[in-house]
Amino acid sequence: MNMRRWILLGCVVALAAVTGLFAFSAKEEAAAPPSTTMRLEVDISDRTLTVLEHGSVTRTFDVTVGTSRHPTPKGSYTIDWIVWNPSWNPPNSEWARGEKPIGPGPNNPMGRVKMFFRQPAYYVHGTSRDDQIGQAASHGCVRMLNEDVIELAQMVMEHGGEVKPPSWFQRVINRFRDTREVTLGAPVPVVIEA
Repeated sequence: MNMRRWILLGCVVALAAVTGLFAFSAKEEAAAPPSTTMRLEVDISDRTLTVLEHGSVTRTFDVTVGTSRHPTPKGSYTIDWIVWNPSWNPPNSEWARGEKPIGPGPNNPMGRVKMFFRQPAYYVHGTSRDDQIGQAASHGCVRMLNEDVIELAQMVMEHGGEVKPPSWFQRVINRFRDTREVTLGAPVPVVIEA
């Protein structure tokens, strides 16, 4: 290529960069519209998570919510990211000082699934602490029994546009040390009230 073509190509690339022709950042993309077929409602005082599909209650789960010192945040959110077999990384909080990260597996405080509802550190997630279900005992997250959060995550993925065959879920559940991340095409609304 001669010098003139190189200069012309450079000008085209520079112009495209300035005008944003090649700007493909996920954060700059328009947010996906939320699911209209499913909504989750968390009642902090009743310590329940209710699933509404097509406007009707289809399931209610008992959950653990935040303590008065570490409350579960009230408001309207969406779940758009699910992590199966997550690791636990201690947050930069006083209560977690000195704690070490824990990989996926039976000793992980995140359980089998975590679903982000408020970035960066609030989730609906599993727990092996069955004794705390129905109590205010978390650091702000909504905790569920592992079998319940697995069931809920499957429903959320279906309504969020990430339908998978039963064999996909069976593989993820059986390979509990392998982390899998799923981004939903249609985020599922979550309303948290006192």
